[in-house]
Amino acid sequence: MGRKFAPIALGAALSHFLVLGMALFLSVSIASAQTQTAPPQTTPNCRDDLAILRHDGQLSQFNVEIAATPAERAQGLMGRTHLPSSAGMLFVYPDAREVSFWMHDTPLPLDILYIDATGRVAKIARNAKPYDDTPIPSGAPVQYVLEINGGLAARLGISEGSQLAHPAIDQARAAFPCP
Repeated sequence: MGRKFAPIALGAALSHFLVLGMALFLSVSIASAQTQTAPPQTTPNCRDDLAILRHDGQLSQFNVEIAATPAERAQGLMGRTHLPSSAGMLFVYPDAREVSFWMHDTPLPLDILYIDATGRVAKIARNAKPYDDTPIPSGAPVQYVLEINGGLAARLGISEGSQLAHPAIDQARAAFPCP
C-alpha cells in the first residue's frame, strides 16, 4: 500500500509546487507592473473656453466662460444655482491689478483662484460663502481670476503656486505656456 501512495503524494506535491510557483511569478509580475511609471500626461491644446491648471504633477481642466468686459466681470456667477464640477468662470483683466470679489447674489459656494500675469495662482479664497457681501481681496496684483465650485481646489490638490495655461496669458511670460 505504501508504494501506491507514494507516487500519488509526489504528484500532489508537484502540483502544489507548480501552483505556488505560478502564484509567486504572478505576484512579482503584478508588483513590477505597478511600480513602473505611468506615461506622461499629455496637455490638451489651449482654447478660449478651457482653463488648464498644472499642480503637483497633475492637470485639471475646466470648461470656462470668459468674463472679459466690465459688465461680464460685474455679473460673474451671480444668480447661478448650478455649476458643473468641470466648469468655471475665468475673469480676464487687461492688466495686473489688485481686485476684490464678493458673493453678492451668488447662491453657490465657490473657490476663487487669484492668478498673476504669468498664470501662477497667487491666492485661493476657499469655499466663499454664498450671498456674503464681505469683500475677498486678491492681496496682490492679479490679471486673472478663476471661479470653480467650492471645495474643488482642495479635492484636486490645487494650491498657491499652481499654474494656469490659457491663450489669454502672454505666452512669452507664461509660467505654463500653451502647448
